[in-house]
Amino acid sequence: MNTFPRLAAVFSVFAIIFAAGCGGGGGGANNPPPPPPSGGITRTGVAFAVGPITGFGSVIVNGATYATDGNTTFTKDGQPATQDDFSVGEFVVITGSIDDDNSNAAAASVESNDIVEGPASSHDTTTNQLVVLGQTVQISMTTTSVDDSCPADLTTADAVEVYGSVDTNGVIGATRIECRDATWDGIMEINGLATNVMPTTFQINGLTVNYSAASVDDFPTAGVINEDDPVEAKGDSLDGTTLEADRVEYKGNRFDVNEGDHIEIDGFITRFASVTDFDVSGIPVTTLGDDTTYEGGAAADLGLNLKVEVEGEFDANDVLNATKVEIKTSTAIRVTGMLDSRTGDTLVVLGITVNTSVAKTRFEDKSDADVDRMNVGHLNELVDYVEIRGQEQPPGQITAMIVERDDPDTRTELRGFVEDEGKVEPDLKVLDVTIVTNPATQYRDSRGESESPMEAVDFWLAVQEGSLIDARGTETGAKTLTATEVELKM
Repeated sequence: MNTFPRLAAVFSVFAIIFAAGCGGGGGGANNPPPPPPSGGITRTGVAFAVGPITGFGSVIVNGATYATDGNTTFTKDGQPATQDDFSVGEFVVITGSIDDDNSNAAAASVESNDIVEGPASSHDTTTNQLVVLGQTVQISMTTTSVDDSCPADLTTADAVEVYGSVDTNGVIGATRIECRDATWDGIMEINGLATNVMPTTFQINGLTVNYSAASVDDFPTAGVINEDDPVEAKGDSLDGTTLEADRVEYKGNRFDVNEGDHIEIDGFITRFASVTDFDVSGIPVTTLGDDTTYEGGAAADLGLNLKVEVEGEFDANDVLNATKVEIKTSTAIRVTGMLDSRTGDTLVVLGITVNTSVAKTRFEDKSDADVDRMNVGHLNELVDYVEIRGQEQPPGQITAMIVERDDPDTRTELRGFVEDEGKVEPDLKVLDVTIVTNPATQYRDSRGESESPMEAVDFWLAVQEGSLIDARGTETGAKTLTATEVELKM
């Protein structure tokens, strides 16, 4: 059995390092993961899944459904929890096992921890970036679930709680954001790597942590914080950009794994030497030529800070041998409007076919119905108003990553790429939908760091095949949107 320190590194980057004694399965020589539930699991050793929850009925992560039962332990923010305490988008670590063809998986433990919780100091809706305790949080249309407790301007919430993973620039790719109201206890917390460590302070990106009056717990050398230690700091006092910490806890406990253990990681490429030699959130990865399959792109598309999902097994050198690499493209397609029809898992909105799946699509109910654990079967055609976010896959269709049901509205919105020969002024074509403009249509330009009004003549000079646009208006036909506003995104 090999001691595998890199698992500590990946969990610290994800801010999901679970100390021995905090409940649930963790690891380490003195705290091995609990045995997986029985029931048809044929692969020996432990399987890890690291990524956001996409659904329930058990727990679905990275496209695999991990069965849970009375033996499964749940831990949230270091405290015992139940499955009902978790929500889609929360970034979790599952320890369990999975069979050789991924058809049966079981969870021994499910654990989550936020990366940062505290007041937001800024919220740039143009770049979709939020700053919380000095940490830059990137909000994505395709990968971020924002709880319906949150206001449109996140800086007006008493505090926000962010789940996700971190790239090499320290930017948090948010997978879920929840908001706190006046009942918030005022405790701020942050997970990350301690840098610029001094006798009484250290930094985590743009935040200084003053630990002069804090309890310093669980460090290898008692009370000593070293450079790049993975830590969690908590406190209830913020002085400008300095958190006055009450407690700093070491989060670098190591896990023991066997050669052949399986892992599925959703994260960023944090080191890139070549397409056969790179790290995903600190885990070293090698690809296997023709034995590695790619989704959403090809090997040539790999590079630093690319969001990927990697699946494979560890070899004797603690390297993940990837059998699958899925490239998570960041540009989102969106359609918002009345649900035209539903046939099984397939939806139609504005005449566009939308493909959903239990494994990959998050369903959230933000309507007054407020159905918990919503799924595609709760949607009613010609009744429900929905927002679909995903990718144009296959061409002309949307593969949905997030489906939200909202209260009824007359507004229809479509974001996508202008098609080949789709620019015939005064109309555009996106996803085979004709976007009709007229003299009353307003134009906006958000290609730069700020959004600004745009003259019609400038818009028509700038927009080209492949331009990303966002059109808002009224559905006036099965595949026709009459636009009151068109925004040029790129």
